Amino acid sequence: MTEDNAKSYEFATKALHEGYTPDPTTGARAVPIYQTTSYQFRDTDHAAALFALAEPGNIYTRIMNPTNDVFEKRIAALEGVIGAGRADIGHPHHRQCRG
Repeated sequence: MTEDNAKSYEFATKALHEGYTPDPTTGARAVPIYQTTSYQFRDTDHAAALFALAEPGNIYTRIMNPTNDVFEKRIAALEGVIGAGRADIGHPHHRQCRG
């Protein structure tokens, strides 16, 4: 679903599909569950950019992971808000929320 057409969908449709685009390779519709505690960095520069919030990406699963991201987007769409309201340090757009 895109932001342009999401407003025209009913609540139940948004609850099932918002925040995730089907996998382009497999066509899988279900959101993958990433059962991991941490993520690999390409190199030290990549790690530094992620921790400095200069580059979006996953650092540590308690801060952010792709499965939680879809859930947050889905809840935000159901509530009619732009963001899910969490002040995770893993999200560059939440920098202003960290005080």
